[in-house]
Amino acid sequence: MFIRKNKNRSGSISIQVISKQKGRYNLVKSFGAAFNITKIKELEKEAEFFIAQEEEKNKTQYELFPLEDNDDIAVTEFVKTLGNVNVINIGPELILGKLFDKIGLGVIPESLFRHIVLARLTYPVSKLKTTEYLAQHQKTEVDVSAIYRFLDRFHKQYKDKVGRIVYEHSQKILQQISVVFYDMTTLYFETEDEDDLRKIGFSKDGKFQCPQIMVGLLVGENGYPIAYDIFEGNTFEGHTILPVIERTQKKYNLPKPIIVADSGLLSKENIKNLLQKNYEFILGARIKNETNKIQSEILEKTKDLKNGESVIIEKPDGTNLIVQFSEKRAKKDAHNRDKGLKKLREKFSSGKLTKQQVNNRGYNKFLVLENEIKVSVNELKIEEDKKWDGLKGYCTNLKLPAKKIIAHYQHLWQIEKAFRISKTDLRVRPIFHRKKDRIEAHLCIAFAAYAVYKELERQLIINNIEISPAKAIELTKTMYQLTFLLPKSQKKISQILSPTFEQQEILKIFRVLQ
Repeated sequence: MFIRKNKNRSGSISIQVISKQKGRYNLVKSFGAAFNITKIKELEKEAEFFIAQEEEKNKTQYELFPLEDNDDIAVTEFVKTLGNVNVINIGPELILGKLFDKIGLGVIPESLFRHIVLARLTYPVSKLKTTEYLAQHQKTEVDVSAIYRFLDRFHKQYKDKVGRIVYEHSQKILQQISVVFYDMTTLYFETEDEDDLRKIGFSKDGKFQCPQIMVGLLVGENGYPIAYDIFEGNTFEGHTILPVIERTQKKYNLPKPIIVADSGLLSKENIKNLLQKNYEFILGARIKNETNKIQSEILEKTKDLKNGESVIIEKPDGTNLIVQFSEKRAKKDAHNRDKGLKKLREKFSSGKLTKQQVNNRGYNKFLVLENEIKVSVNELKIEEDKKWDGLKGYCTNLKLPAKKIIAHYQHLWQIEKAFRISKTDLRVRPIFHRKKDRIEAHLCIAFAAYAVYKELERQLIINNIEISPAKAIELTKTMYQLTFLLPKSQKKISQILSPTFEQQEILKIFRVLQ
């Protein structure tokens, strides 16, 4: 039983009590009409009192629901039939799903692959949590054991195919892959058990007690993914670059590219192998680790350099060492040194060092200091260190102008960004899997997700939408679709709920909204 307020043609408001029986609305009692607000409220109170008496009489609960007309009543009754089952989070599929297909990943005949890749982008959590996400947001029931079985067969059946799809998409965008950027990272496991793949080694994450694997990532210009490979956790990163490059060339018939990598890959052995196999390369140099003769030559030739200028020094191994001076880098070097020295002087102002003052990542318990150690700051070394402020070295066998070589190297930040995206946005670490096939499948899914992320970034740029990919992904999480049956025709209707302005901009890219 409800209170209905009707606006009459005369402008007055009539107050009625109606009931619904077998889908039909019936007038129970009319309490009159009025123009005056005070009088209207009096009529409403009478109606409320009437409903209360009827409830007491029939021992049933009625709703006091002021409605304007029969249409409002019908809409309200219809809305009551809707529930959570009628609403799904459609954004990831509308946006990221289209990119997934655009790249070509939709040809993999496993619906779970699609679900897990999109979940890795939107809710990057454990596989167990992924099943909860699919159930709550996509109304898709998937047992976690089904995901693990999928990972077991995915590695054998689809890993290479996914790699090729991603490579060919990047090649299409770049048109020609003539320069590649390579770097390594470590991914740790939340366990203490080692095996043939997971080994304790030098950890870039500071997780020295956890077994890990090494992952080598190869990207093209602007960070577009080309290939990746995994190695045992105790592998020296310098031994990984040639295997990854050569396997990628062989697999995709890629002509020898220019290889760009940071100083972590710089070693005499690596340079020797790259030269012997006729690769062109640009590696970050450790100019303070050069021979005394070359260090002297560097300081002599660079002492009068102005901002952005560089010198070339020929090395005995047939490579060139390019050293550039940057005022910005010089200020940063000086700032960091002064900051460190200030802390050092404050900490050791007494000139004494005790065991309690040693901070070595928590490993001071392994130190034995019999007595106090006298400490002083070597001012001469500080002055020597200042001579290197602002200098950055590049080792290369290319005959290009120094500015072009440096410009190539400066694009290396793209691979650092790729790792940052993988580790933070996609949360590829830590890894909770134990079996090698599942570990490799997990990384392949992350690789595919990164490709979708980069394509989203590209679409936002070419459509002049000033939203970051991470923000765009967040916006997809609140794009909902309502599915319902029309009361009379029982026709099934699906409607995207009204998007925000930013969501509309993203949806327009994919022609979801006209």
